[in-house]
Amino acid sequence: MADEFPQSPTGSRRNEDIALDLMKFIASTTGYGRTGAGSAGFQGSAATSKPEDYATHLLELYGRCLSAVQGRK
Repeated sequence: MADEFPQSPTGSRRNEDIALDLMKFIASTTGYGRTGAGSAGFQGSAATSKPEDYATHLLELYGRCLSAVQGRK
């Protein structure tokens, strides 16, 4: 099972993995794209009402995170 994924050198991570971790951190700490009231001091005026909208917001956030990670070199 461990042979399914190519092994990278220790300490080296793909940009996609870093962007995913960044997206998870931002989404969980800010309530990004969640329905209802915002969290962490943010008051969302345009609350999302459907799971599809929430997924769209997360995909958009992932794209922004990936762009940010790829921009750092």
